[in-house]
Amino acid sequence: MNIRITPSATGGSIRAIASKSVAHRMLICAAFAKGETKILCQDINEDIEATARCLEAFGARVCREGQYLSVSPVKEIEKNALLDCGESGSTLRFVLPVAALLGAEPSFAMKGRLPSRPLSPLREELERLGVEFSPVGSNPLTIRGRAEACEFGIRGDVSSQFISGLMLALAVSGRVGKINILGELQSAPYIDITASVIRAFGGRVEFCDNAYVVDAHEGLAVSGELFVEGDWSNAAFPLCLGALGRKSVTVTGLDRNSCQGDKQIVEILLAMGASVEWKTDALTVYPSLLHASKIDASQIPDLVPVVSVLCAFAEGESVIFNAERLRIKESDRLLAVSEILNAMGAEVEERPDGLVIRGKKRLKGGQVSSFGDHRIVMSAAVASVRCDTDVEIVGAEAVAKSYPSFFGDMATLGMKSE
Repeated sequence: MNIRITPSATGGSIRAIASKSVAHRMLICAAFAKGETKILCQDINEDIEATARCLEAFGARVCREGQYLSVSPVKEIEKNALLDCGESGSTLRFVLPVAALLGAEPSFAMKGRLPSRPLSPLREELERLGVEFSPVGSNPLTIRGRAEACEFGIRGDVSSQFISGLMLALAVSGRVGKINILGELQSAPYIDITASVIRAFGGRVEFCDNAYVVDAHEGLAVSGELFVEGDWSNAAFPLCLGALGRKSVTVTGLDRNSCQGDKQIVEILLAMGASVEWKTDALTVYPSLLHASKIDASQIPDLVPVVSVLCAFAEGESVIFNAERLRIKESDRLLAVSEILNAMGAEVEERPDGLVIRGKKRLKGGQVSSFGDHRIVMSAAVASVRCDTDVEIVGAEAVAKSYPSFFGDMATLGMKSE
């Protein structure tokens, strides 16, 4: 599907969609908890559906009931199940260690770039503990055996999802265990989300001496319903639209005290000169003259595509660094961002670990590829507000991975597309 966007005045108010980061973790804990769990999750996307699908293959039941997800836990694990992860890296990296510690011995089917995205060093650590993997590049990927150990060691600078996956695996298997972090820890806020969800189910998580200790030996359980908070990663797109457009944009349903690291978009906007206003759970960003900034992406990799759009219209030269992990996302996001923005008329220089962007007042527009990446689609759409001609995004259906209602919400804000 191609989307053609005509530059127009945008502004207004929308509600933040539910955080897929939180929803993944809640669903996994609920699938192995005591009793049924009700999760208020107002929005569903392809990644959340992938996690629900895998948990049902394990033997759980996940039903949509209005705005709720009702989860009945696994009674007896289905062995040798085929788990369809779609293109969801979070699903694969969370469910794989869960399966390894439970001895479920499933196969994992993958689509898109997911089969080529690395599983090291998680794979090597599980192999060290006795889990056998089918050859690298296999699709489906199959594992055999069970990891009986309760202490792990894993690098902290590759993917926080590996650490979160091991934490979830310890929690749902009812073990007391330790995950030693080797080297520098990046994307720590995502691990904080995992710890928060495990605690919501009655487990205990502590961080001490560069290690996470998880204790869920009494099992997981919740009293009452759980609520999936607003998604800061996806809210960043309309918030940045507010800074670049002609009218303010308000996003409601955001928790300013959230564990989500991507709430740092507020600090980035302020540092670049944007006018920002909080009212309870509503955040408003006003049209602003932006100036260049130096941005360390080590803890906020998912913000890089849309922050790059801000930089493309900021006075001066911006530098985004510590972003090399973006090369192994749904696309090579450093390459993709530089190509779409340069195609629109920006001045972007790609570096091994980041981008150098020289800001302009406006861009020319034109046709760009989505690179099959939801965040690239949304970034191009935000950039269109400052373009002289239409912007056509080829492969815009990729937004369904995380934000299926994106173009509907943008229409509410006045964006004209067809």
